[in-house]
Amino acid sequence: MTPQREQVLKVFIETNSEHLGAEEVYRYLISRKLNVSKATVYRTIDLLVELGFLRRLQFDEGVFRYELVDKEEKHSHFICTSCGKIYELKGELSPENVMREYLQLMSSKGYIIEEVDLKFRGLCPKCTKKKKK
Repeated sequence: MTPQREQVLKVFIETNSEHLGAEEVYRYLISRKLNVSKATVYRTIDLLVELGFLRRLQFDEGVFRYELVDKEEKHSHFICTSCGKIYELKGELSPENVMREYLQLMSSKGYIIEEVDLKFRGLCPKCTKKKKK
């Protein structure tokens, strides 16, 4: 892997819980005085998606965002409609737990589920508290 590609991947490792767009990755690298072109960032992200290192996500804003693929822990997303923050829902809030009965029903009908892309929208706990005040 070229040094520039390594730097792009490193951004996602360093910002683990963020869901970054390609433009944000580019600005992150430039802010650290790394010499990389915008085209290289976009091509590298596409390659990392193709190789299975990153997952491409699309939320309501019309921009692709990316996250590191964690094959061990599936999760869904909650998007706060007030502050825009994206939360990862894991553990008891994972898609498998939330949709267990539905997935079993689909399987019993002969469907093979390869991926679940579950997104929730609403107010996060912080914005809910602000709204109640």
